[in-house]
Amino acid sequence: MNTTGLVKCAGALIALALCSACAGGSAVAPSSATNTVAYIGPTASVNGRLVTAARPNLTGVPRYPTIVPDLTAKSTSPYFEYIINFYGTYASIFNYPPNVKQVGTINNVGGQGCTNVLHGYGKKTFWIVAGATSINKYKVPHKPLKTLSISDGSMPSSCAMNKAGDLAVGILDGSSTGDVVIFKNASGTGTFIKTPLAREYFDGYDPNGNLFFDGFTSASRFALVELPVGSTTPHIITTSNTVQFPGSVQWDGKYLTVFDQLANKMYQYHVKGTTATLKGTVSFSGSSDCAQTWIAKGVVYCGDAGNNNGEVFNYPAGGSPIAVFTGNFDEPLGTVAAAK
Repeated sequence: MNTTGLVKCAGALIALALCSACAGGSAVAPSSATNTVAYIGPTASVNGRLVTAARPNLTGVPRYPTIVPDLTAKSTSPYFEYIINFYGTYASIFNYPPNVKQVGTINNVGGQGCTNVLHGYGKKTFWIVAGATSINKYKVPHKPLKTLSISDGSMPSSCAMNKAGDLAVGILDGSSTGDVVIFKNASGTGTFIKTPLAREYFDGYDPNGNLFFDGFTSASRFALVELPVGSTTPHIITTSNTVQFPGSVQWDGKYLTVFDQLANKMYQYHVKGTTATLKGTVSFSGSSDCAQTWIAKGVVYCGDAGNNNGEVFNYPAGGSPIAVFTGNFDEPLGTVAAAK
């Protein structure tokens, strides 16, 4: 992988018109007319901001304004899925199954998402991490509830919740790069935890309250790290196989999973001590770069930064997509799913 070149790509989203039922009322979510991708080591930078996607694709055709219907009137499924786009743009809302068409939008957000379950569909609420002062909680489908902030202005990359309701946020860039911040009961100013990482990408809890997260070390090497429950001292977990590029870290009900963005594979691990032993591999075909995945009930959702869309796969079967979302996308970086 070439991690030193500077690539300039053209891509534009002219505007997104939406109905008054969607968050923020009538609004426009613009993209830059000319986008620039660079690399700092293995980490991509889009328009000067670091992202957790391995292969951002900004060469897609312009996406023109689309009128979005009233999602409260059109809702047929108890589940809502969110494809979360580039920082400061928007999240595209879906109501699958069976509908694959976009039904709503949340403006002025971006990045990654998480919810109040370890795996499956969140219970009525979810979070979107869009920036230092934009760690936002919503009630499905799009009602804002509260906002948390990173006190030193560093740029967060990820979030995860444990069963007790604590929120972990990982830092990709800034003075606290590589740290994780724990918000007890998803409130307050948060406690910063130093980690062995130079850049934190994704995180997830196991059912025992242990926090796992991945990213790159200062030597630009992949690392999986554990913060044991009750501890303030994280340690590196050695995986029995090679992971090329950090991807989502999530409990699937039996195993700790780590997605490899370059391999398009999800690795299932049994963790004991400081070793993660590979127990299974779920391969995906048809996706380009699942910048974030979310394991739900029998499926896994993919926010595809490479294909510039959202996809649904069977889990744990993997294989080809069983559905592809259609709507407006602007460099997807995240995905999450929650129920009414």
